[in-house]
Amino acid sequence: METNPVPTLKRFVVLEGVDGAGTTTQLRRLGEALGRAGVPHWTTCEPTGMPTGRLVRQVLKGEVDARPETLARLYSADRHEHLYGPGGVLERLGRGEAVVSDRYFFSSLAYQGMTCGPELPRLLNGDFPLPELLLYFDLDTEVSMARVETRAERDIFEHRAFQERVRGAYEEVLAEYSGSPLRIARIDASLPVEEVFGAVAAAVGSVLGVDLTD
Repeated sequence: METNPVPTLKRFVVLEGVDGAGTTTQLRRLGEALGRAGVPHWTTCEPTGMPTGRLVRQVLKGEVDARPETLARLYSADRHEHLYGPGGVLERLGRGEAVVSDRYFFSSLAYQGMTCGPELPRLLNGDFPLPELLLYFDLDTEVSMARVETRAERDIFEHRAFQERVRGAYEEVLAEYSGSPLRIARIDASLPVEEVFGAVAAAVGSVLGVDLTD
């Protein structure tokens, strides 16, 4: 499927997957490996820690009531600040840093596509640039939810039936972008943490031209 002719941001890497897939753990490990390798980098996430992102998190926790369409717009606004705001993705890339983000607009296409239909998320996110590399953490919903259920707090989307639908939505998103300049690496997130990181390090190291396997 043909996608919009948006730019691709070199040295921008994104981690995606259903809740419980382990992206947060691997983001931390990847940041440590980049530091050991002497690679200037920034590890970040969406929703961000900015006021826009904090409001998104309040909605996700059920502390603030909002329509699905409102949440989709909040995600887009937070993402815009994340990319273009002071100290954001573009500024960091511009000064030679690699940027690794736990989630990006692919999450909105999957999650908000389920809650308010696909049209609005695509409209809101269609002009955002592509990362150079997308790491998709593939994990069976039963396993991911077993991990989520050990958490002290859960958000409004962390329920088995919804996560099963989101996993299917992710597959549609990956298929759509398979013909784009975006490089996609599918990670088997059911493997032990060390083996998962080995696959992550190999994929990211290949893009950045550095050995992260030590």
